[in-house]
Amino acid sequence: MERCREIERSIIKKFHKNIWRKFTRAVNDYELIEDGDRIAVCISGGKDSMLMAKLFQELSRHGKKNFEVVYLVMDPGYNPLNLQKIRENAELLQVPVTIFSSQIFDAVVEIEKSPCYLCARMRRGHLYNQARELGCNKIALGHHFDDVIETILMGMLYGGQVQTMMPKLHSTNFPGMELIRPLYLVREEDIIHWAGYNGLSFIRCACRFTEQSAACEDKEQISKRQEVKELIRELRKKSPFIEKNIFRSVENVNLDTVIAYKKDGQKRCFLEGYREKQKNREREVQEEHGTDQDGTDQGCKDVD
Repeated sequence: MERCREIERSIIKKFHKNIWRKFTRAVNDYELIEDGDRIAVCISGGKDSMLMAKLFQELSRHGKKNFEVVYLVMDPGYNPLNLQKIRENAELLQVPVTIFSSQIFDAVVEIEKSPCYLCARMRRGHLYNQARELGCNKIALGHHFDDVIETILMGMLYGGQVQTMMPKLHSTNFPGMELIRPLYLVREEDIIHWAGYNGLSFIRCACRFTEQSAACEDKEQISKRQEVKELIRELRKKSPFIEKNIFRSVENVNLDTVIAYKKDGQKRCFLEGYREKQKNREREVQEEHGTDQDGTDQGCKDVD
């Protein structure tokens, strides 16, 4: 009991600036929580989602929003040791978890091509479905700031596109359900610091494929993310503003300076209306200087 209180106090005091304040800022800036919400806080057992659960508890105690929370743990087929570790941490941190089984690992174990992509899609679907059955209208995932900027760079370097991991989005397959990411502005290094400061240990990747092949995602995909992590780490040595600039790059997109973009699934090109825009600009300039299109002065004339 006392140790849990110390861990909670550390969030509000020692980690107030780097964790608590950034958590509440994301909640407020991106309007992640509204009065009347019932939110399924999805806990994988790792450091990120466990911290998120504690942050939601603190927000429930001290926040101004009127909302309800369910702490949801999906067991996709963890080995007994990993599942027991999740239970022990939930008891230590006094997080009243609801655990349900999906056995997704069994469903994808025979898949050879991109099993982790399929696994992630299936996990998301099971979480939405279970959350809806529990009367929730939102699910909260523990993706943090570093996940966001790594996704931005991965999209550019390996996908040839500019995109980001959004702070919230509506579900396309579960009408009325929404996904939110409250750790959106929290740095991973601060989460690691919080866990270490409090002597906490959590499961890492508990996927069955980790135990079988030492890779919890498709090997190519995880190596790409690791490459991007290392790239950012090296760039940070030259400039301390690298991470923030990567993040801000998707906040400051100037559509007048991009060749093409997509809106609602439709591709738009800068050539659309290109000549018309120039003609309109020339007309504005001419009107501003009081000349017609052939350059004739349209100012005041002497009257005989």
